[in-house]
Amino acid sequence: MTTQPPPPHIELDGLPATEETLRIPALYGFGHFTALQVRDGRVRGLGLHLARLDAANRELFALPLDGDRVRELIRHALAGAGRRDASVRVNAYLPPGATRTTLMVTVREPAVMPSGAQSLMSVPYTRTAPHIKRPGEFGQTYYGVLAGRAGFDDALLTAPGGVVTEGSITNIGFRDGSSVVWPDAPALTGITMTLLEQGLERAGRPSVRRPVTLGGPDGVGRFSAAFVCNSQGIAPVRRIDDTVFAVDEELMKDLGAVYDSAPEDAV
Repeated sequence: MTTQPPPPHIELDGLPATEETLRIPALYGFGHFTALQVRDGRVRGLGLHLARLDAANRELFALPLDGDRVRELIRHALAGAGRRDASVRVNAYLPPGATRTTLMVTVREPAVMPSGAQSLMSVPYTRTAPHIKRPGEFGQTYYGVLAGRAGFDDALLTAPGGVVTEGSITNIGFRDGSSVVWPDAPALTGITMTLLEQGLERAGRPSVRRPVTLGGPDGVGRFSAAFVCNSQGIAPVRRIDDTVFAVDEELMKDLGAVYDSAPEDAV
């Protein structure tokens, strides 16, 4: 018998969600969000999450978003859910006529990316304004579903000409010799990706960004290994379409150590 996870705890501006307040995300979907993992009340890259929210809020709503307010609302929601370990999502909306951003904080059980090697199906899709993390991405969900039906774990988004950009909910990286290569293409720079870049730099092994395509001289077949990452963790890639990669255990160990070395901040 499958045990269903408990329902999420949802608060809007520090108050428990109601039918009235849930009309905001239901009817006014234009907004942005960040997703983070909390462990013992602490978050890796918290400052990056707060900066992401503020930058997106300024671009979409022409309003700053105070980081202390965000932290206070996260703490309040964690306390309301009775959790110190959790998956937390902070959504920002500006309903018509409002002069202050509405923040919805959702608290769920903590999540960890499956450790098994993943298979990715390339799809021809690029997101509008990909530098902004936002809800309601039909295209990503649509192609993710198609990839699952075709026997893959997820979709790999590509721009015209087979230019690799990002996974449907992940960043993707490759190993070329001793270097980590990130696709140089329009994509969301994820918090985990940034923490890995910073950690590799501190370790004296800076990663690089350069164009990656499905085929040709810059094709995925030239790389010895690949991996995906997001707020839930890091996982190796075993296949992109018909291109097979060996799981580079040394690379995965190094990436895990780099990520674990990133400082944790109290919410």
